[in-house]
Amino acid sequence: MVRIIAGAVASSLILIFTILFVGWRRSRKQISKEEELSGLDLLTSVFTIRQIKAATNNFDAANKIGEGGFGSVYKGTLSDGTVIAVKQLSSKSKQGNREFVNEIGMITGLQHPNLVKLYGCCAEGNQLLLVYEYLENNNLACALFGPEEHRLKIDWPTRQKICIGIAKSLAFLHEESSLKVVHRDIKATNVLLDKNLNPKISDFGLAKLDDEDKTHISTRVAGTIGYMAPEYALWGYLTYKADVYSFGVVALEIAAGKNNMTYRPNEKFVCLLDWALDLQRQGKLIELVDETLGSDLNKDEALRMINVALLCINPSPAVRPTMSAVVSILEDHTDLPEFNNLESRFCDDDNDVFKFQGLRDKYNEMLRLNQSQTLTHSSTFTGTNCSSSTSFLPQSDQSCESSNKFC
Repeated sequence: MVRIIAGAVASSLILIFTILFVGWRRSRKQISKEEELSGLDLLTSVFTIRQIKAATNNFDAANKIGEGGFGSVYKGTLSDGTVIAVKQLSSKSKQGNREFVNEIGMITGLQHPNLVKLYGCCAEGNQLLLVYEYLENNNLACALFGPEEHRLKIDWPTRQKICIGIAKSLAFLHEESSLKVVHRDIKATNVLLDKNLNPKISDFGLAKLDDEDKTHISTRVAGTIGYMAPEYALWGYLTYKADVYSFGVVALEIAAGKNNMTYRPNEKFVCLLDWALDLQRQGKLIELVDETLGSDLNKDEALRMINVALLCINPSPAVRPTMSAVVSILEDHTDLPEFNNLESRFCDDDNDVFKFQGLRDKYNEMLRLNQSQTLTHSSTFTGTNCSSSTSFLPQSDQSCESSNKFC
């Protein structure tokens, strides 16, 4: 009998200590989160949850304009009539917390006409909300190659303006700002378009500060399939040249009006970039240009844009230009570098890397993984959410930082 009582008492004590320990861990997590947020030198407005609920009609589904891997995006209107976009990050996700803190810390110190404006934030209870300016024309991916009903007819001068605007914003981040920043997730869905189709880079949740005293940053891979530089995707070797590579892919998409990862002219090619390199070898780059442009096309500007894009996606980071050089070339202030040596390096039939065989193998692997993994979508906070880039992530790890990602 004594043993039974002693066993019961011991079991009760273990249960009590377990409950107390779990409660302590939860309180520590909450405290550390609050400490992390309070430690930010916020240079932005702080909204109450009541204000946000009033603006979005209590997060009405009718106001939902985007769905991301870490939460939803809602359109709203403040009491003064300002139209806003509210990005709701999941407080249950560690990555959501990191994105929230990182985005505030980055974007409040960055002001440029081609960067999206952050109006403020809200961190009440379990809510993590970011409040941005609302941009009327959705994102570049939706405008160029989203569903037919959401596409915009963008003429060549406007495409040229968009491409130069993106280049200028990256030149600002890399070279001109007091904070030198590597965005890490430059892609068409993260380029938003205002009512005049001016481009604005968004989503700084994965951005990293670039330490000028170091040659590179060694970090876990984070980004989007189809846009990541090979040295970063394979080895985690991060410099601002990774953004240059991503810009090159976006520039090709602007010229072609096609998505890098979903467009395959035939089974011989794995992506738009693969096809572009083949056309370069044949001297037929003009065939890459969006056929819907018609008489709007300026062939010289189009070929310049494509050649700059191919220079930016060179497998060697050292060969890629700076973004200020890209701006100068696109605006026709600087001549393009000679491409003879570059073309031979890309088009060597014996060079497996440049024949994209590795990427083809990875593409087929991704298709197989798609049957057992969950797709998480990158969110937008503009118009109707119609086009998302995808990353292959296990259900157990809804994090943007994953070694499973590949360019």
